[in-house]
Amino acid sequence: MVYRYRVILEPEPEGGYAVWVPALPGCVSQGDTRDEALGNIREAIQCYIESALKHGEGVPDESTMTEATVEVAV
Repeated sequence: MVYRYRVILEPEPEGGYAVWVPALPGCVSQGDTRDEALGNIREAIQCYIESALKHGEGVPDESTMTEATVEVAV
């Protein structure tokens, strides 16, 4: 089975990238380069899904999520 998830990459002030998966709470990683960060989060996603399946939990489905941008004035 192939799963597809949107990931968020954020440049770190000290260099490298933090990366997380909005549909998979707690699924985060990092890397010194964009490619390394994407490779690391791919591995983290695999571990997340394997653990969910092993424990009889459902695998989150991103297709039910919606996205919006909110403006906040301060």
